[in-house]
Amino acid sequence: MLTTKDFRKNLKIEIDGEPYVIIKCQHVKPGKGVAFVKTRIKSLLDGHVLDENFRSGDKVDAPNLESRSMQYLYREDPHFVFMDNDTYEQIRLNKEAVEEALPFLKDNLELDILFHNGNPINVEMPTFVNLKVTETEPGFAGDTAQGATKPAILETGHKVEVPLYMETGETVRVDTRTGEYVERVNL
Repeated sequence: MLTTKDFRKNLKIEIDGEPYVIIKCQHVKPGKGVAFVKTRIKSLLDGHVLDENFRSGDKVDAPNLESRSMQYLYREDPHFVFMDNDTYEQIRLNKEAVEEALPFLKDNLELDILFHNGNPINVEMPTFVNLKVTETEPGFAGDTAQGATKPAILETGHKVEVPLYMETGETVRVDTRTGEYVERVNL
């Protein structure tokens, strides 16, 4: 059991048998009345977001979650196929479960799949992924103003702003939380 004093961002809780993750959490102590915790929670099953208030001292269950390292294999409409790295067991997830990972999902990418009571429910991407630039305009001499960028399309189809010196075929590191360019990667 978890109490409201344990609440923090990214904590996973269970309400009425459904697992949620806390997106935002604020402990409020009004001048009059009982202290409470104001939260915004997101369902790990279907992604819907709720605003919930919990009185100070309320208890919630900890969900039965397991995270397994898996490898993305291929897309088989309408599902995405992943393979367990230890048992070689394959699972299929629907588009809703992988929606946030789609811009960065490439073949053979290692990531974590979250299981609730033995059922796969969500994809947890690594913080950074390396992707190849498939299309970008050439940089021009003299366009060296500080922080100048140009658009580039990556191998997954994701568009990102890269520095002017980047060329087609180079590999970049992208932050999966923001979707932004981080650095050039020399392989």
